[in-house]
Amino acid sequence: MSGKHLNLTLKIWRQSGPNSVGSFIDYKVSILPDASFLEMLDELNNELESKSEEPVAFESDCREGICGTCGLVINGEPHGPLRKITTCQLHMRNFKDGDIIWVEPFRAKAFPVIKDLVIDRSAFDEIIQAGGYISVDTGGVPDANEILITKDIASEAFDSAACIGCGACVAACKNASAMLFVGAKVSHFALLPQGKPEKYRRVEAMVAKMDELGFGSCTNTYACEAECPKGISVRNIARLNREYFSAKAKSQNVEV
Repeated sequence: MSGKHLNLTLKIWRQSGPNSVGSFIDYKVSILPDASFLEMLDELNNELESKSEEPVAFESDCREGICGTCGLVINGEPHGPLRKITTCQLHMRNFKDGDIIWVEPFRAKAFPVIKDLVIDRSAFDEIIQAGGYISVDTGGVPDANEILITKDIASEAFDSAACIGCGACVAACKNASAMLFVGAKVSHFALLPQGKPEKYRRVEAMVAKMDELGFGSCTNTYACEAECPKGISVRNIARLNREYFSAKAKSQNVEV
């Protein structure tokens, strides 16, 4: 790391537990511009612990933009001001000396705060458990060329599968909708032949679980796509709607 230190004011959300009242607390930090945002929080926590103060609770795992657990709202934007990156990929050189930075957790009814910047994302796990998988017996592993899939379809399915489930789409949406996440998971399977035998049951079960968990509806503001670190397209929401209406028509014997 090199360069002149940045002197910053952090306004960080502190909340001792799920049922506690939280508030923003001010902290002063001096950090090198090549440090990542999470490294800056590490430095802050080292300083707090040296003074026998409680460190700021936040989540991280891979720190390589793969897992999505690091998600924070920074100055009102999920994952910060840069597009198509996770919080761990954001570096302090993207801020200016003297800046005030607001740091808070993703906000949604279905993502309750556990402590400080840590939220409970298990609602996404429940949606996946409701139908985001293939359970039919497909036998042994087929040869790569045995099931013919066009390049366009394979590429689109891969783009949908790139969703890391970080929840930025929910945090960015004024309705806390999970439609982009569910749409990506449904599209991943709906596009491929292996997912078609269960497509009607899958989409109905996943949408029902999404609604049950308290996620809001989609009003097509495209904020989810704008803030998604993997650039998941809202086309997946359109496909989700088509799959869902087809499933409902099928289950009610309605011709479409």
